[in-house]
Amino acid sequence: MIPTHRKGKGKAQDFDDLDPVITYRHILQNNLGTRDPLRVVALCDSDAFYAACEMVRLGVTDKPLIVLQWEGIIAVNYPARKFGITRFHKLKDAKERCPELMIVHVATYKEGEAEPGYWDKIDSRTHKVSLDYYRRESAKVLAMFKERLPDAEIAEKASIDEAFIDFTKPVRQALLHKYPFLSQIPPDAPDGADTPLPPPPLSNWGTNSHLVPIIPNADSETTSEEELQSTPSTWHDVALQLAAEMMHKVRVDIATKLGYTTSAGIARNKFLAKLCASYRKPYSQTILRNQAIPSYLKPLEFQKIRFLGGKLGEALAKEYDVSTVADLLYASIDYSAAEELQTKFGESALWVYEILRYAEISLNDFQPDSLREKSPFNKSMLAAKALHKPITKAADGPHWIRVLAAELALRLNDARRERPNLWPKTLVLHAGHGKIVVFLLSLVLSLLVGYGTARSKQAPFPFAQEVTVDVIAAAGNKLWKELVGNVTGHIKVTNISLGFTGIETTDASQQSIAGFLAGTSTVTGVKRRSGEGENGSSPKRSHRDTQRARSRPLSPTSAGQNVTSFACSECHKTFSLSPKILSLTSDARERSQALDAMKDEHSDFHFAQSVAREVEPVVKRVGSSKKVEPAKTEKKESTLKGIEKFFNRT
Repeated sequence: MIPTHRKGKGKAQDFDDLDPVITYRHILQNNLGTRDPLRVVALCDSDAFYAACEMVRLGVTDKPLIVLQWEGIIAVNYPARKFGITRFHKLKDAKERCPELMIVHVATYKEGEAEPGYWDKIDSRTHKVSLDYYRRESAKVLAMFKERLPDAEIAEKASIDEAFIDFTKPVRQALLHKYPFLSQIPPDAPDGADTPLPPPPLSNWGTNSHLVPIIPNADSETTSEEELQSTPSTWHDVALQLAAEMMHKVRVDIATKLGYTTSAGIARNKFLAKLCASYRKPYSQTILRNQAIPSYLKPLEFQKIRFLGGKLGEALAKEYDVSTVADLLYASIDYSAAEELQTKFGESALWVYEILRYAEISLNDFQPDSLREKSPFNKSMLAAKALHKPITKAADGPHWIRVLAAELALRLNDARRERPNLWPKTLVLHAGHGKIVVFLLSLVLSLLVGYGTARSKQAPFPFAQEVTVDVIAAAGNKLWKELVGNVTGHIKVTNISLGFTGIETTDASQQSIAGFLAGTSTVTGVKRRSGEGENGSSPKRSHRDTQRARSRPLSPTSAGQNVTSFACSECHKTFSLSPKILSLTSDARERSQALDAMKDEHSDFHFAQSVAREVEPVVKRVGSSKKVEPAKTEKKESTLKGIEKFFNRT
């Protein structure tokens, strides 16, 4: 039934799926996705993560500590929170509240240093904030989840200090192992696989988890045994219990081996797991049973729901006269109301409609709730800096490019330690002025749709055996010179960024011989200009085609064999690997890869010749006095004026 739209108060809809019927089909089938009635999802959140990282680094256990980024507090540990210190306090107020407060500024990059450090004197005009230490520690925590929970299909990193874990698969395995009678459909089952499971045993919740009370306004610490006994146990309760045991073990391991305490929420989906993860922080885990969902959700301020805060939440509160989730249950909307929302809030209106329907109907069929397996590595990296002191002279650009290059070098090298074959296709430089939010939005627009107000230059990033600050800075400085040209007057750059795009895995063999192949003819071994083809020709070959040729798998006739030559069926010539290439490696696979690359290059030569014949201008027969007119070329306007105009805007 689709509820009708009422602006204001009305009749609330009941939660009608708190105890779904679970059958043998449900427990024996593995592809039910978000509609699985035995689904269990957890969110694990590291407690005060930035502050905890600094405590581990400094060997601090129980001293009050805050983390600064310039003048702002970005993290407060729990001992400091006892003094009433929050991230919204000024540093002076925090010191007054706790004179013994430990103050740590995040690491920063400075020119001339390849690694960020904790310097005695830092200045936002010359240094750049680094969060790399926190990223590394976050990766360690996530790695332990994957190591300790190998059967959990997905561990989705929600942020630098949060991860969603789908326990459905390991819980199903544990259920069948602990209760083997569930793995066989009884011969006398009246409905076959669709027969409901027999009654479950009484759940033993233990002492490692907090239970959200079923009775409204009750305290989980004082939840009586009578309440637990009076509430019939369900098979989903058993599933929650098994997931809680697994989560507790991995959380203890993380605290013991890495020194980080975590808090977890365990429920039927991501939305509810996220909401209950902070129920009893720090270092705790909370279970939200299906029967407790109404009492937990109804009094909750709906603007605490992710993405429903800020201006959007204020607009919804005004439109529907609501403040809590219980109010949302009265403010029902239908599809026509969703269209009204779309007019007011744009394309996100359909998502808003699903959020309202999500809280109202089943809390189980919200499509974005499905965990998404993310790429094992980021395909782009960006180092950006909002400059308190704008760049006003072209000569000042290389200072910041080198600082940004240091961050990119560190992050790319970290990624390549796990996957040595990672390499970026492109280096991109952006420069602009104005508010940093507008600048970053412009970067996103320029990367996604080629539109933005920030000026940018990009170029293929050259392959090198070692990623160093010098390599990246040299390429970045070249882009800077192209961006500002020969401008000698006043410029104004308040935001600058340097980034990699198209980070992908390359062939392992490319790393050992790519440098040689890049500047040497694979046929003769003679050095030639970049892009020059056979016999001095210059066939146009796209970067995509080049990458495809280099990554093409070895042909069956040559793979694993020490073949060093091939015969061209078109020109009937035989070509061999040069002595220099043969001296670089004796590995048959690498030689075969080089031979394949040479075949592709020679094939491109013939292709270029055929294209040249097709586009050759048609001339009059011999004896005609008419001359062939050269093709008209567009007159290029000087971009110097435009760049000067852009950089001198106020």
